[in-house]
Amino acid sequence: STLQTLISDGKIRHIGLSNETAWGLMKWLQLAEQHNLPRMSSIQNEYSLLCRHFEPDLSEITIHENCGLLAWSPLARGMLSGKYLNGARPEGARITIETRPEHRVLPQTDVAVGKYIELAKHYDLDPCQMALAFVNNRPFVTSTLIGATNMEQLKSNIASISLNLSAEVYTGINKIRREHPILF
Repeated sequence: STLQTLISDGKIRHIGLSNETAWGLMKWLQLAEQHNLPRMSSIQNEYSLLCRHFEPDLSEITIHENCGLLAWSPLARGMLSGKYLNGARPEGARITIETRPEHRVLPQTDVAVGKYIELAKHYDLDPCQMALAFVNNRPFVTSTLIGATNMEQLKSNIASISLNLSAEVYTGINKIRREHPILF
């Protein structure tokens, strides 16, 4: 009811959730309908080539309930760029300067990242743009939350919005996913 008041007062337009489960999203939607309260307009969860927990349950709900995903960490904290392969820690990079342990740094993550980079290069694609285009083009994604540490990365990330991946690239992505399912 507080959120309804904020909407009625013109202080906010819509509400959404972050890091929610399928059960939690459905419960929020059920309560909104049951009590004539504002519906969740979006859900902000992690989603990338390496982290696809959003499928199949949450993606199905968001499509049928018109509650789009705001995908965070679409490059898996930069891992899909390949800059952390084989234990590399570039100066100034997020995982390099992070003080808490990174649960995504695993030997199997390096293998999957390497495969995605090989796939991108095989089709003359930038690996980051391929990873972002994959997320951008999912039917349940409303927006992709990108990050960049310099202007070149930002321009490249923004340019990914116009990249359409071929059926062959999607076939390659699906093959890698079968070989390296949910990593984290």
